[in-house]
Amino acid sequence: IADGFSNAALVLLGHGSGRNNESCLPVFQYAAELRRRRLFADVREAFWKQEPQVQRVLAEVSAPRVFIVPLFLSDGYFCEEAIPRELGFRLNDTPTSRLARRASRVLGYCRSVGAHDSLQQALLARANEVVTRFPFPCPPKPVDTTLFVAGHGTERSDNSRRNVERHVELIRALNCYAAVHAVFLEETPRISDCYALAATRQLVIVPFFISDGLHVREDIPVLLGEPGPLVKQRLAAGQPAWRNPTERHGKRVWCARAVGTEPLMVEVILERVRELARLGESNQA
Repeated sequence: IADGFSNAALVLLGHGSGRNNESCLPVFQYAAELRRRRLFADVREAFWKQEPQVQRVLAEVSAPRVFIVPLFLSDGYFCEEAIPRELGFRLNDTPTSRLARRASRVLGYCRSVGAHDSLQQALLARANEVVTRFPFPCPPKPVDTTLFVAGHGTERSDNSRRNVERHVELIRALNCYAAVHAVFLEETPRISDCYALAATRQLVIVPFFISDGLHVREDIPVLLGEPGPLVKQRLAAGQPAWRNPTERHGKRVWCARAVGTEPLMVEVILERVRELARLGESNQA
């Protein structure tokens, strides 16, 4: 792979936020790791909603090939419409619409990391990490545990929940957990429904978010039953809002970090680049 991308730049494109610095951290962490591996001529961070903005970063990059990987978990409006339109891509059902020649260089706009099948490995790794790290009284066996993938969801777009449900189906097919369910912040079934949905005593929740931002650190613990003032008090003191595991409604509940914080996400990014690179090679042939 090093030879294949030694003349290419990689731009990791995050959503960004003007309110929460936590949301951009995984983008910088992935970029640092990929720079360390020296696979690309250049690796840059860029954002849609904060500095450095993607258009400015692209103007500064001089490599003849540039791969843009959107670090989004849903193929929604921003990822598949607003951003590519702003960057001059006219996406359609043909894969070659993700490639565009600009003067002496070729830009490639990859599909989101959230739609890639290998993301299931990152979800499973986050679930395993939290019970291994907090084994009280001992780590539960997956066969005795219900796994929940907690996404955002929105009534405005079916795409918001599609990737969550896709990964739930893939993990369910592995038959490693007693049951696997999708739950959401803003759609049914809600995160608070997990107690009723689980037939097992052990529950593991993996947030389907890029970062441990406000949804993960505040909203999910409250929806799981922690009092809002207590959550804010713990966070203000630098403590986790959810204590693993917590007993509630006769269940023992572990809440993992966001899937986007899992180191395996770097491999998902590379898979997206490889896909588009193969497409570019076949297109030239």
